[in-house]
Amino acid sequence: MRLDYYHTGDVSHEVFSVDRVVIEPLPWPGDPAKTIDRTNLGNYFFEVQDAATGRLLYSRGFNSIYGEWVTTEEAKHAHRTFSESLRFPAPEAPVKIVLKERENNQFKEVWTTNVDPKDKFIDTSRPPSPGPLVNIQKNGEPATKADLLILGDGYTAAERAKFENDARRFTDILFGTPPFREHRQDFNVWGLCPAAEESGVSRPSGGVHRRSPLGASYDTFGTERYVLTVENRALRDVASYAPYEFIEILLNNNTYGGGGIFNLYATVAADSEWAPYVFVHEFGHHFAGLADEYYTSDVAYLPPEKRTEPWEPNVTALLDPADLKWKDLVAPGTPIPTPWPKEQFDAMEKQIQEQRRKMRAENRPEAEMNALFKEERKKEEEMLASDKYAKSVGAFEGANYESKGYYRPQENCIMFTRYPSFCEVCRRAIERIIGMYASQ
Repeated sequence: MRLDYYHTGDVSHEVFSVDRVVIEPLPWPGDPAKTIDRTNLGNYFFEVQDAATGRLLYSRGFNSIYGEWVTTEEAKHAHRTFSESLRFPAPEAPVKIVLKERENNQFKEVWTTNVDPKDKFIDTSRPPSPGPLVNIQKNGEPATKADLLILGDGYTAAERAKFENDARRFTDILFGTPPFREHRQDFNVWGLCPAAEESGVSRPSGGVHRRSPLGASYDTFGTERYVLTVENRALRDVASYAPYEFIEILLNNNTYGGGGIFNLYATVAADSEWAPYVFVHEFGHHFAGLADEYYTSDVAYLPPEKRTEPWEPNVTALLDPADLKWKDLVAPGTPIPTPWPKEQFDAMEKQIQEQRRKMRAENRPEAEMNALFKEERKKEEEMLASDKYAKSVGAFEGANYESKGYYRPQENCIMFTRYPSFCEVCRRAIERIIGMYASQ
C-alpha cells in the first residue's frame, strides 16, 4: 500500500493533505520480520498503527525534498508544495498513519490520517507499464534481500540497450566498493526504463528543457550540479512495477551531477567522467543516511540557527568530546579534535571553487571541468595521504557544509572528496542498513 500526500509550507508553517491511497501491482518486497525501524535516522519518521489496538505494525525514517528545500533562502519568502509517499505492507484492518518530524533531535508528531483498506476510493488500477523489468542481479526472493531498483530517465526507446548496459556497469561499480563488495549476495538489482521522447534530461542553466518520463532536472535549489525530480507521482507509478526498497535514477547525460536523499532515491549523470564517484557518494546518502562531509563547495542550504548533534552517523558537532558517537573506533592517544592541514586545504579549495564557478558561468566544455576536477583530486590526495593521522579515526573539523563546528570521522572519505572509498564509520553505517533488509 502507498499513501501519496502533499507537503506544503514555508520556513514557519507546514500542512499535509492526502492525495491518494494506492495498492501497487506487486507484493510487498520486505521481510515481514523486519518491519520496525530502530535506527533513529532521518528528519522524518512514520508509523503504521493498528487503528483498533494502537499496535505498531510498521515504521521507517526518511528524508524528503521538502525537508531540504525548507532550509534554503527561498523558504523564507515563498510557499511550495511537494508530493511525497509512504509505502508499507497492505494492512488487513483499518490503520492510523502517524508522521513525525525531528525537532531538537526528538521526533514530534506533525500529522495523522486514517486508512481503511476496504475504502472504495483506494486505487487498485495499474499505471501504464514502463516496459519490461530487467533482472540485473537476483540472489534470492525479495523478502530476503535488499532490493535496489535502477531507473533510467532521458533514454529513448532506441537507447534502451544503452540503459541496460549503463545499469549493469553501475551495479558492478557499486559492488566493487567496500562494504557493498562484501555484501553483494545480500542484494537484488532490478532495472526499468520508461521510453523518453527526447534524449537527456533538463538542465535549465544550460538552456536545456526536457519532459523526461521521471522529470529529473539539474539546478535543483539553484545548485547547477544537483539533480532531483519533484515528479513523485510519475516516479512511484514507474517504480511500482518492480520489487524495491531503494531507487537509483540514471540520467542519460554527460554533465557532472547527481543527488541523493535518505530513503527516497539517488541520481547520477551516467555519462559523466566522474559518474562512478558521484554514484557511490550519492547512494551513500540514500541508502545509509550519510551526511556530506565537504564544506567548500557551494550549496543552497542555510546554516542552522542552533548547533545540535546531527543524526547522521558520520558527522558530529562534538558537543561532548568525551562522548564521541564513534569513540569505539578511535585508537588510544588520538587527539580529539584531531589535527589536520586544514588551512592549507581550505586555501587550495578556495582557488579551485572560484575556477569552477567561473567555468560554469561561461558554460565551458565539460572536458575543461573534468580537467579541473582531476587537478583538484590530485592535490587533495597528495595533501591528505601524507598527514600523521591520515589513516586514523578521530574528529576532523570541517563537515556538514560548515568549516567550523562540525567534524568528520577520518581525514578522507568518499563523502568528503572524490576519494574512492568509504571511511570506517561510513562502512559500519552501511552494513547496519544492509542488516535491516537482508536475511543474514
